[in-house]
Amino acid sequence: MIPIGKNILIKKVEEKLKTSSGLLLSQEDASGFRYHKAQVVKPGTEVEIIKPDDLIYYSSIACHGNITH
Repeated sequence: MIPIGKNILIKKVEEKLKTSSGLLLSQEDASGFRYHKAQVVKPGTEVEIIKPDDLIYYSSIACHGNITH
């Protein structure tokens, strides 16, 4: 799969999230957050700053949910 234009191909990073008081949040609680951490698999043809293997935060509202195997 080759991303075209300003799109990037990412792989979601599973992370353990803690509150400020030290409580661990479940995956169900964390799925309600807007921003998620991901690793860049391949940047698009017009993306110059982001490189493969960079860690980024992406908006779950503004992304496309395509799944490949």
